[in-house]
Amino acid sequence: MSEHQPYIHPLADVQTTKVGAGTRLWQFVVALPGAEIGSDCIICSHCFIENDVVIGDRVTVKNGVQLWDGLRVGDDVFIGPNVTFTNDRYPRSRQHPGSFLQTHIDPGASIGGGATLVPGIRIGRNALVGAGAVVTRSIPPNAIVVGNPTRIVGYVDAKEHLQNKDSAKDLPAQAEGMGTRFYQLPRIIDIRGSLSAGEFEKSIPFAVKRYFLVFNVPSAETRGEHAHHACHQFLVCVHGSVSVVLDDGDGREEYILDRPDAGLYIPPMTWGIQYKYSADAVLLVFASHYYDADDYIRDYDEFLKLARNKA
Repeated sequence: MSEHQPYIHPLADVQTTKVGAGTRLWQFVVALPGAEIGSDCIICSHCFIENDVVIGDRVTVKNGVQLWDGLRVGDDVFIGPNVTFTNDRYPRSRQHPGSFLQTHIDPGASIGGGATLVPGIRIGRNALVGAGAVVTRSIPPNAIVVGNPTRIVGYVDAKEHLQNKDSAKDLPAQAEGMGTRFYQLPRIIDIRGSLSAGEFEKSIPFAVKRYFLVFNVPSAETRGEHAHHACHQFLVCVHGSVSVVLDDGDGREEYILDRPDAGLYIPPMTWGIQYKYSADAVLLVFASHYYDADDYIRDYDEFLKLARNKA
């Protein structure tokens, strides 16, 4: 077999002609005429691919997976054994909707064996879905999710910055990351209680024009998931704890804010996510600009393009 030709096992029933070079389809694979399969894919045995399915390049689909109408699979995706996709939220025997819901698996994502996905959702770029997970809503880029229903437990390749919340001495006055900075704010403790304070344009490294508070966030929820063109931000968790993931387009770092005398500076063009809120968490955010919807970048792929062009 030429490396530029697809390989179709003699026991496979591949009716589509849209199969890319180097793709291998193993025994008992059924692919209907309308399916599109990219180059250098591996479709393992006992898989079924319906008509309105598009599979990108270098995709691996392990044994026992059915890919139904409406599924869009990006490049470099891994789909584990016995993953269950669906395309109709209210199925009835012999009753078909006018069109099926589309489910998108973005490039680089991985779905662990035995996971179940409801239709009409998106699994973000490079996300990891744990084995046996039940995915009932869209997953953001780079998120690691597990459970039923899924919850975010981490982010791919996020370097952790950990501090000991019982000691103020372990946190430098300005601990730097990817243009971000961890600030140790003054803390005064006496028998009357504790006090922490900061000065704008000194402790907080920009002129503040706006603030907002985030609280009563369910522990399974995430906040943020955007970047700013021009706005600077400074985060202080005044009560409880929250994890913050920052992404500059080249890498990710994760910070834990769990004391009121620690501040995290976030420059513009940094993708920010807050998650793992404790039940009592109160997050105070200072911003350098008044609210402007046009300053937000809410699509991760758009952010990556802008960040790389800037570099």
